[in-house]
Amino acid sequence: MLTNQSLQKRKLGNEGLEVSAIGLGTMTMPDNQNSISAIHGALDQGITLFDTADLYGNEGFQQQRFGDNEKLLGKALKGRRDEAIVATKFGATHSHGYKGDPAYIKKSVDASLYSLGLNHIDLYYQHRYDPHTPIEETVSTLAELVKLGKIRYIGLSEAPVEIIRRAHAVHPITAVQTEYSLWSRDVEDEILPFLKDMKIGLVPYSPLGRGFLTGNIQRAEDLSETYPHQMYSRFQGDNFAKNVKAASLIKEIADQKGYTTAQLSLAWLLAQGDQIVPIPGSKRLERIQENYGALKVILTKEDLAEIEHIVPKGSASGSRF
Repeated sequence: MLTNQSLQKRKLGNEGLEVSAIGLGTMTMPDNQNSISAIHGALDQGITLFDTADLYGNEGFQQQRFGDNEKLLGKALKGRRDEAIVATKFGATHSHGYKGDPAYIKKSVDASLYSLGLNHIDLYYQHRYDPHTPIEETVSTLAELVKLGKIRYIGLSEAPVEIIRRAHAVHPITAVQTEYSLWSRDVEDEILPFLKDMKIGLVPYSPLGRGFLTGNIQRAEDLSETYPHQMYSRFQGDNFAKNVKAASLIKEIADQKGYTTAQLSLAWLLAQGDQIVPIPGSKRLERIQENYGALKVILTKEDLAEIEHIVPKGSASGSRF
């Protein structure tokens, strides 16, 4: 049987960073006491990896204002900083695309440190690759920040293999963040095999298919009013109906085994590699605790084969963006 899900800790990269096997994405959290309590509860549960970005405002992309979500996380971690691995991102702007030039990076890291109220960031990602700045120049600047002690580890988000390869040649890349779930498996074609070969961690965002793999979306009325589902084709028209039907098949397997749909989906993801650390997002502590319960799920080879048969790669209708 595959038992790696039962491990509470996992290593990202090859430089010694160890985190909880399941992290928490804070993007959708509003700045209120309920969110702070949820983050405290996550820490109590054993979660150590917390993911945000300078771009995220209150409740993600709603009421965007740079640094708002970082401020929330920093506020929640006061007095408990040593229990957390803080990851944030730079490089995505409201009006100028993506930036990765040295001057912008140095300005961004100082702004994030201020918003978070920290003296260093554990894992600092480039949110998206800047086509106007060579990745070597970007990573050289990040390497300088490592030497200065402002950041500890370097990550990339939504980067293709060639960019990761070139970046890793300048300074070790600890983790790559991209969408990955039973719903979105493009990463398996090139990126995941490359990361395994290079011993680089993979941190999947939207590991529950933007809600489809929670088992709680049956009708359009079930979609959160604050999440911009209209941006994604999988939530539109016939795609939505087909995806709800496919998700119901996953729920049937989970029900048979006594797990929730989210727990089964996360356990499947964890079984795809020891260096994979998903970061499901939630505003509610009970949902965070449910997701963390995926670490207790043991999937056999037969279980994985059954899941693959029922929801093979390409089952989701519509593109992920």
